[in-house]
Amino acid sequence: MNNKKNAGEYFGSLVFNESTMRDYIPGTSLKIWQECVKTHSVLPEKIAADIADGMKRWALEQGATHYTHWFQPLTGETAEKHEGFLIPSGRDGFRMEFSSKELIQGEPDASSFPSGGLRSTFEARGYSAWDPTSYAFIKDKVLCIPTVFCSYSGEVLDKKTPLLRSGEALNRQAVRVLRLLGDNETESVTTNVGAEQEYFLLRKEQFMQREDLRLCGRTLFGADAPKKQELDDHYYGQIKPEVTAFMQDLNDELWKLGICAKTEHNEVAPAQYEMAPFFTTANLANDQNQLTMEIMKRVAEKHDLVCLLSEKPFAGINGSGKHVNWSVSTDKGENLFSPGKTPAENTRFLLFLAAFLKGVDEYYELLRSAAAYAGNDNRLGGQEAPPAIISVFIGSELEKVVDSIIHEKAYDGGEDASLAIGRDVLLHIGRDNTDRNRTSPLAFTGNKFEFRMVGSSQSIASPVAYLNTIMAQELKEVADELETADDPKEALMGLIRRMLSEHRRIVFNGNGYDEAWVEEAARRGLKNLKNTAQTVPEYASEKNIRLLTENGIYSRKEIESRNEIRVEKYCSVITIEARTLDQMIRRGIFGAVNAYLASLTQNFYYEKQLYEEVGQLGNDLYAAVGRLEKYLGELEGAGAAERLAICSDRLTAAMKDCRAVVDKLETLIDSRFWPYPTYTELLFAI
Repeated sequence: MNNKKNAGEYFGSLVFNESTMRDYIPGTSLKIWQECVKTHSVLPEKIAADIADGMKRWALEQGATHYTHWFQPLTGETAEKHEGFLIPSGRDGFRMEFSSKELIQGEPDASSFPSGGLRSTFEARGYSAWDPTSYAFIKDKVLCIPTVFCSYSGEVLDKKTPLLRSGEALNRQAVRVLRLLGDNETESVTTNVGAEQEYFLLRKEQFMQREDLRLCGRTLFGADAPKKQELDDHYYGQIKPEVTAFMQDLNDELWKLGICAKTEHNEVAPAQYEMAPFFTTANLANDQNQLTMEIMKRVAEKHDLVCLLSEKPFAGINGSGKHVNWSVSTDKGENLFSPGKTPAENTRFLLFLAAFLKGVDEYYELLRSAAAYAGNDNRLGGQEAPPAIISVFIGSELEKVVDSIIHEKAYDGGEDASLAIGRDVLLHIGRDNTDRNRTSPLAFTGNKFEFRMVGSSQSIASPVAYLNTIMAQELKEVADELETADDPKEALMGLIRRMLSEHRRIVFNGNGYDEAWVEEAARRGLKNLKNTAQTVPEYASEKNIRLLTENGIYSRKEIESRNEIRVEKYCSVITIEARTLDQMIRRGIFGAVNAYLASLTQNFYYEKQLYEEVGQLGNDLYAAVGRLEKYLGELEGAGAAERLAICSDRLTAAMKDCRAVVDKLETLIDSRFWPYPTYTELLFAI
């Protein structure tokens, strides 16, 4: 539709942003709204009425027929309930109505969303409340108003509220620290986020033939294709026309919603791709990433494709992550993680770096929990995904700076900041102060940290909220100490040295896949939380409860409820996968084995060895499925702790046993008898 237009003509055309608001809202009301957003003040009812009227007029002009409070419940997805603008007026008339009350507050049903015991199923009332810091937008002729979501009794039931609270906590403490450093101009500090989104594209026809892909988002079995990613020919390779058409349509849809989709390319694995947006404020980045995932799936459907966001849809090749690039900046545009040309002499940078390293070291279990999800368990630790052990990569130059401070030795200067390539014709290329470490869960990449552990299907709200909160806590402790020091400036360097010295163990610049790192991490006292089940007791530890409650992010009850939700969701995902695998084997694989064995009896003399091998594997599979069904049966009536143990240990092990046999059978049985599309057919069809 927009192919003949310049992108600048329609970028943000479906967003009620400040530029659009100027045409629909009185100037004085707009200024008051801007000031309320800046100072986190309550919006006067008259101003809300002006905004509601302008928003309605704009939405109707864009063809909208309904509005909705768009919120992010604890499912990790988004939710919406549509209300029509049109209401009866008089005997045969109608009018289009949208009041300030309808803008500010809604009342969706709260009983059927995950609450972790905060709500009973018979208690249905919940409230959504307008988030004026994120712009309204139009999707499918519906005006979508970003909102927070809470229960009737006030408990937080969404992912957006904690993110907003964490941003406020970080802002308060960062400004305190900057004042102590002599900065009297900065009024606020915000976090900026860019979430790289990896995904797979498959043909819809083949996707529909795989029950595991349809129900679980990943393949539960599948022998390796003869070719995988060994040749590195897909990564950054020429984008095929069908995929280009999808990406162009995706960009159009995202740009209309004001989402600056900047980077697109082939990823490492066959059929895998990546989209990266431009950085924006954390709250807006979170909203936009939720929209991006939804729109990717919808645009793919239009092209008879399916967009897979699962973390590990195929074994043996790269999984998909969501690298969350996170930085902290002042309202003057200064990046507080920017080292400058001489990081060793940049005291402000060193203080914020030391606070971050201290925070990660003290609360790494919380960050690990933020990326803990059944799908991500299959991804972490291989094919470019970071290991489950949390560490921070800072690069060789910064490591030298850190060690020189710890040991109170003079820093001998960094390496040459340019790379000489060729002679005469080619210029010198500027070199960053760090390399990139793809095996690091948290990597410093010049002026930001990249949290590489987050899974591709996950919401970024919790990971970013925890990063914000950890940083807020450390800056609070810094400010508390410096405010009581006789000479804050003199105490500053000693404080930096102490933080770096006491928390040096979290810094690791080496290969995270090396078994030696597992042993070294254990010597350093760093826990290796290999799966989601192991993070459950860590998440609700007293240390984390204090962090989150004292910074105003959650109440204790809300933390415990989220842990309960995590357990329930993990067990549900594993159970669904186990049931799906059971059905696919019972209804498809066993039939293929029997049919193939019957065909071999016609030439039994020549195929005797193959017959015996397939027959034995069929018996092995029957026994493995029996164990799988036994463990599924044990779930009935089991308590939460026992369910978690069954799912994380017995069921996952039984599924692996079944898979090993099925994958072997796939390599032996004639393709005419195999009931499901293979990896070759799925990954190399486009």
